[in-house]
Amino acid sequence: MTNSIDFSRRSALKLTAMAPMMLSGGLIGGLTRAAFAQTAVAGDYRALVAIFMFGGNDGNNLLIPLDAAGYADYQGGRGRLALDRGGLQAINPGNTQGRQFSFHPSMGALSALFESGQCAAVANVGPLLQPLTRAQWQANTAQTPPNLFSHSDQQSQWQSGTSDTSMRLGWGGRAADQIASLNGVQNVATAVAVNGRSAFQQGATVSPFLVSSSGNFGFDSYDPSSNDAVSVGFAEMINAQRSHLFEAAWNDTIKRGITTQQVFQHALNQAAPLATVFPGSGLGDQLKTVARLIASREAFGVRRQVFFCSLGGFDTHGEGQLQDQAELLNTVSDAMAAFYRATVELGIASQVTSFTMSDFGRDFPANGSGGSDHGWGSHHLVLGGAVNGKKIHGKFPTLRVGGPDDTSGGRWIPTTATEQYAAGLGSLLGLSSSQITEVFPTLGRFPAGPLTLT
Repeated sequence: MTNSIDFSRRSALKLTAMAPMMLSGGLIGGLTRAAFAQTAVAGDYRALVAIFMFGGNDGNNLLIPLDAAGYADYQGGRGRLALDRGGLQAINPGNTQGRQFSFHPSMGALSALFESGQCAAVANVGPLLQPLTRAQWQANTAQTPPNLFSHSDQQSQWQSGTSDTSMRLGWGGRAADQIASLNGVQNVATAVAVNGRSAFQQGATVSPFLVSSSGNFGFDSYDPSSNDAVSVGFAEMINAQRSHLFEAAWNDTIKRGITTQQVFQHALNQAAPLATVFPGSGLGDQLKTVARLIASREAFGVRRQVFFCSLGGFDTHGEGQLQDQAELLNTVSDAMAAFYRATVELGIASQVTSFTMSDFGRDFPANGSGGSDHGWGSHHLVLGGAVNGKKIHGKFPTLRVGGPDDTSGGRWIPTTATEQYAAGLGSLLGLSSSQITEVFPTLGRFPAGPLTLT
């Protein structure tokens, strides 16, 4: 090597770890910008954008009843976690016979979008093996998901879209498998993860392409046409002839990754800058990057895409829950609202749907530390121009410990399964009924079928 740069074993391992970020399932041969020269059919574009709230968001303070009886149950059961009624802003769902609710008061941006019809809530969703009643739970006469109330298991079940432990692929990835052919032979942009790899997007043929929340791809300091020391040294390393099988495969992987990065960067450079202002939060940066990638859809030639973003910090067991959750939900609300405004700016608000997921809900009563412990069913949000908004889909639980929706201690038994929620979102992606059956093989356990979100 002709320069003094120390490409140590540690440096090589770091670059090797970055290599999967640059690749997607099905991308094996030489990838060039020309591969993306195809033009997407005008107007025929749809995307899903998942926002996972890691740690288990306390849905009991995300969606709150404001009618006298409902709020009395809420206030009495939540104890020190109950939010003061005077600080709550009413939303008026069109399907609750006049019963008013409120989002968390820090979610004013999404409250406004709910009232104007672009946002909907989905009540009491969670993993199930079959429809389940309190009587069945108490008598132990029905199957329930394995390892309930476990972070890792419930995250896996949410992202796989089934409570069967045998399902290793994510429902976003399985959906991407179904629609990848619409994106041509090169489908590297079909599934894109921002802020880390997720099981959600892992399909049989499609794997997520990973980018950072800033929109960078990992090899930004390397320019194959430059004479700077880093670029020259790195070029010598990856272009050297390798006799060892694994060394040769490493070189080939890195080269393909660099080429893929150049394709993505080229596509991003073709898109006009967005005028929409995003909040300067981690989630805001992630959704801004997603919006930029969607703005580049014609350069990629894609007609269907599935994105994954995330935010942590929702495992709120302690006395700081009220403050922590207020900040977290404000972050979610402002970032999602900005993303929706970006889709309006791009003229595709009715073709892009964002939605939330989380490990599980949390116990209804406050625990001894002033927070809440691991629960089960919870409430979620769906946002987009095609969404049947200003509605609460699903069944809102009776907020009473020992009530008809309680296992015991204020853990709500879900009345909508994750499969039903996910299948409804799959319809918004444009999946046919046969494709939905393929993606969600356990959906038949739930006679009500997919949740209707349109």
